[in-house]
Amino acid sequence: MSDVGTAGGQAQVGAPGPLRRAVLASTIGTSIEWYDYFAYGTVGALVFPALFFPKAAPLTGTLDVFSIFFVGFIARPIGALIFGHYGDRIGRKATLIATLLVMGLGTFLMGLLPGRNTIGVAAPLLLIFFRVCQGIGVGGEWGGSVILSMEWTGNHRRGFITSWPQFGVPVGLLLSTGVVALMQGIMPKAAFDSWGWRVVFLLSIVLVGVGLWIRLGILETPVFQRLLDRQRIERQPMLEAIRQHWKEIILSAVLRLPEQAPFYIFTVFVYTFGVHLKIDRGFLLLAVVIAAIIELGAIPFFGGLSDRIGRKRMYLIGAAVMGVWGFVYFGLYATAVLPIVFAVVALSLIPHSMQYGPQAALIAENFTGRLRYSGASLGYQLASIIAGGPAPLIATAIWGATLNPFLIGAYILLCAVLGIGATVLIADRSKHDITTEYDEKPHPGAGEQPERTVPTS
Repeated sequence: MSDVGTAGGQAQVGAPGPLRRAVLASTIGTSIEWYDYFAYGTVGALVFPALFFPKAAPLTGTLDVFSIFFVGFIARPIGALIFGHYGDRIGRKATLIATLLVMGLGTFLMGLLPGRNTIGVAAPLLLIFFRVCQGIGVGGEWGGSVILSMEWTGNHRRGFITSWPQFGVPVGLLLSTGVVALMQGIMPKAAFDSWGWRVVFLLSIVLVGVGLWIRLGILETPVFQRLLDRQRIERQPMLEAIRQHWKEIILSAVLRLPEQAPFYIFTVFVYTFGVHLKIDRGFLLLAVVIAAIIELGAIPFFGGLSDRIGRKRMYLIGAAVMGVWGFVYFGLYATAVLPIVFAVVALSLIPHSMQYGPQAALIAENFTGRLRYSGASLGYQLASIIAGGPAPLIATAIWGATLNPFLIGAYILLCAVLGIGATVLIADRSKHDITTEYDEKPHPGAGEQPERTVPTS
């Protein structure tokens, strides 16, 4: 019998030791994954247009780089489909090890990639391929990390505990932006543009080694172990998740619009907008670092607050604030007054934190244990196609065509309105018991063997 579960002598849901290890493994893993993912956004906006599209006009080269940035987002639902299936078939732990390897190797190899002047058209094509690897890896990462933490937590403080894998986003942003800022600070611009940027990507192999060491030491979740013990594993969990939870999958994707689209505008397009205003990129990097530091505390704070006031209420407040914030952000940024620009960029991610803190629990609670990795991952990652991926591209196109930053604010407001509608429609299962789902009556096609009785004490 497995050493994970609720039987006598086994680790139980909420046990402090395994819970702490699960949260640590999830948070460090997502931090590494997001470091890799954000490295492209940060370096891409600063270096890649000239490196991979040297003959294009500056705005056109930037659009080309952001188009490849979008490709990574298109790949994220593919990662959700692949790893969601195996996460519900073979377990959360093994799948999370695989996602870390896919992501880390793709990022490391990106750091070795020659420019277009060296290998021709193969350079941007390989850049696209490695970006797809990044997207597939992160597409499977989020669902597993959140579920690993949530299924060890049980029914208490889920908003707070599942906000810690979300905490990996500002950590990854802080690490990637901080390394870029450090490299730019210790070497001339020409050296950074020539080879210094590669260090940002090559460092990922060290981080991946640390992440693997930590993840190899965690236990499988009690919820998944009980599914194994009760022979409740689905043959085709992704297909079954789409059949049973199609509404929750769609709503999960749409409710992310006011969270994800503005985030990538505030952390990627921020540099493009600054270049047009002739603001030093090192100055902007520092402001984004401060924004990430603020979010380190804001995400768990708002996740914990959702345990008290309700998941949906907290999320709706955050989405409404974001709808207004887009106009404030660009109105103040466009002044090009440096202290004002620094303040608005540094504070830019607070409305994001108000949504991102409770978001993991809000989405994952809406899927039954047998299908949770598949359904939650797919719903979360589908937002990448309609929100995060196109956001810098849309913002750049709007700015290039109109030079009116308030139209970008209008785009953020539209995202907020759609996200609020989806949040209203999705169920609030803050008080739902996720530890008894293995006792649900089987439906046709569930399980691979007849259900057997397993003692619980």
